[in-house]
Amino acid sequence: MTRQEAQTILHSMTTSESLLRHARTVELVMEAYAHKLGENAEQWAITGLLHDADYQAYPEQHPHIIVKLLQEKGETEVAHAISAHYTKWGVSYDTLLDKALIACDELTGFVVACAQVRPQRLEGLEAKSVIKKLGQKSFAASVDREEVSKGAALFGVDLKEHIAFIISVLQKHQEELQLEPQVKME
Repeated sequence: MTRQEAQTILHSMTTSESLLRHARTVELVMEAYAHKLGENAEQWAITGLLHDADYQAYPEQHPHIIVKLLQEKGETEVAHAISAHYTKWGVSYDTLLDKALIACDELTGFVVACAQVRPQRLEGLEAKSVIKKLGQKSFAASVDREEVSKGAALFGVDLKEHIAFIISVLQKHQEELQLEPQVKME
């Protein structure tokens, strides 16, 4: 599957700007990890891009719709990783791809939430600040902190280093993601 095909699938089921940005951020982080680890960057990027593709259109059936579609297209590894991207679903983590997606999904969304409440957005955001925000249960309350911890543990990464990696990837794309520093009018 090409990225263009994946984008067509995503846009056929998702119109929400925030969900589209989330898909893009997870795509970028997954692709960067694939490069770092010598894995298939296109496959990892597509997995990140499509992991929540059916969430808006079929919230009660998520992720079964996108998983079935990917299986029908012969994308079994991508389909399995997406079927496993929440530990409470009880799906096994068989590959590094499976573990990377669970590690990157919730935490990437949380890093974006942290950036959005700062005037400087991603600029100067540090892992220790994100970790501190993780301790504030009322901040981005929908983010499952247990998933963040389990994801990092499954992927075998230090949480602080993992957060720093995510921040560095997103900083390279801050303009596209509309997370560049806010300019003060004088």
